[in-house]
Amino acid sequence: MKFFVDTADVTAIRDLNDLGMVDGVTTNPSLILKSGRDIIEVTREICGIVDGPVSAEVVALDADAMIAEGRKLAEIAPNIAVKLPLTWDGLKACKVLSGEGKMVNVTLCFSANQALLAAKAGATFISPFIGRLDDLALDGMELIEDIRTVYDNYGFETQILAASIRSVNHVLDVARIGADVMTAPPEVIRKLAFHPLTDAGLAQFMKDWEKTGQKIL
Repeated sequence: MKFFVDTADVTAIRDLNDLGMVDGVTTNPSLILKSGRDIIEVTREICGIVDGPVSAEVVALDADAMIAEGRKLAEIAPNIAVKLPLTWDGLKACKVLSGEGKMVNVTLCFSANQALLAAKAGATFISPFIGRLDDLALDGMELIEDIRTVYDNYGFETQILAASIRSVNHVLDVARIGADVMTAPPEVIRKLAFHPLTDAGLAQFMKDWEKTGQKIL
C-alpha cells in the first residue's frame, strides 16, 4: 500500500520523505489555508520534494471552469494529480482531463456508486472519506470493501485512495482490505511506529546495557 501524506506543510513532507515514507501528497483548500501560502507556490515546492503524485484541488464548481483550473494546476509539474469533487460537473471534468493524459484524483466519495462513476470517467484515484462517515456512525471500512469488490469485479484500474484517515487502526484496516493508497496527516504516519511494548523493551535493554559497563564507540 502506498503512503500519501495529507498536508501542505513542506517541513513535515521533507522529514517523512527523507525516511522513504512518502509515495505522494494530497492537499485541499483547507490545507492550503492552514499553510498560509499561495497555492501555486507551495504546490510547486511540494512537487520538487516528492517524486510521486501531488494532488492539487480545483475550487470551481462548474465543469468548464474546473477543466480550466485543472489545466493550470497541471502545468505546475508533471507529477500533479488534479483533484476534482465527486459531482456531476466533477465527473465531466474528470473525463476531459483524464482524456488529456492528466492524473485525476476524484475526492469526497461517500458511496460505491460514486466510485463506480469515477472509474468509468477515467479517474486515476478515487478518494473515499472514511473518517467523515465514521463521524456519522456509518462504516467507512464497509465503503472501502465495497469499492474494492466492484473494482476487482470489472478490472477497473482506478486506485482506491483511502482518505480522511484519523487513526493508526484506520491505516491497518484499509491495508487489510486492500486499498491501493492511503493518505493521512503526518502525525498519524509517525504514530504507526509507536508501541508501548517497544518502548518498555528498549528501556529494559538500556538498563541492562548500562550494567555491563561497556561502550560500542
